[in-house]
Amino acid sequence: MMLNNLSIRHLRAFVTVADSGSFTQAARRLHLTQSTLTATIKQLEEQAGLKLLDRTTRQVLLNAEGERFLPVAKQLLSNFDTALHDLQAVAAGQSGKIGIACSPSVLSRLLPPLIDRFHRQYPQVGLYLRDDNAAGIEQRVLNNEVDFGIGGNHSSHSELDYQPLLRDRYGVVLPPDHPLLATEQLDWQQLQQHQLIFLTSDTGIRAQLSRIPGEAPVKLNLDGPLLEVSNPAGLAELVRARLGIAILPALAASTAAFAGLHYQPLDHPLLAREICLLTRKSRSLSPTAAQLRDQLLSMVRSNTLGPAIECAL
Repeated sequence: MMLNNLSIRHLRAFVTVADSGSFTQAARRLHLTQSTLTATIKQLEEQAGLKLLDRTTRQVLLNAEGERFLPVAKQLLSNFDTALHDLQAVAAGQSGKIGIACSPSVLSRLLPPLIDRFHRQYPQVGLYLRDDNAAGIEQRVLNNEVDFGIGGNHSSHSELDYQPLLRDRYGVVLPPDHPLLATEQLDWQQLQQHQLIFLTSDTGIRAQLSRIPGEAPVKLNLDGPLLEVSNPAGLAELVRARLGIAILPALAASTAAFAGLHYQPLDHPLLAREICLLTRKSRSLSPTAAQLRDQLLSMVRSNTLGPAIECAL
């Protein structure tokens, strides 16, 4: 059988069987007869020149070759479904659905006015937002789950473009009446005598803090036992309970979770995280997604988020 005899239905059949572990269940999901599904898998295996599935009387299991092929097949299906969705959006005339992955602070502070204006301008376009940590944002863009992401550069992934949007200055979050509040100008050295609370290593903020000692004359001990939390809201509660203080960028510290706490910028040196627009290099945006991106860039250029948050465009 020639290569061009394979189609997207072969990949979809293989992925569905692999995920369900049963030809009977997979045939039901795909609305096919079991004999048709079996023939489709056989065609795929004949083209590959080897078996991908091990069949027993009770279940179907991936063999080593099938395990290696499964993530490739899923990525091909994701790319195809996304491309088809984009074509349908164009055919419908500025309709469809746009997805954005971003950090919680970007979702609560940066996006509401943008979404409000865009939705009033294009009420027929669906919008869905996914808040995630830096690693999750990158993965959602890579998997084509969203059109683009807004967050930090977590891994410098070779398949992603990172366009800087904002420079978000680092400072310290303090509970009321903390002794450091009496200091007019705080520097990094003054934090050494205080208990620090950190976000976990899968966040973009923590990833950058881990790089700072090698890039700037700042001492941060991240090797010993640490007090860590996985999200900014939890971090705020620990600071509020006076279990320590936290180093955060201004945007993250300005969300509702930190109400009643105090943010003070850090000097000597002045350091900032970069918030980027993340897009996948091999994928072009649909017209509506490109329009939303352009409105985002225009809004960032007229940034009114505060003196500690600067435009990077």
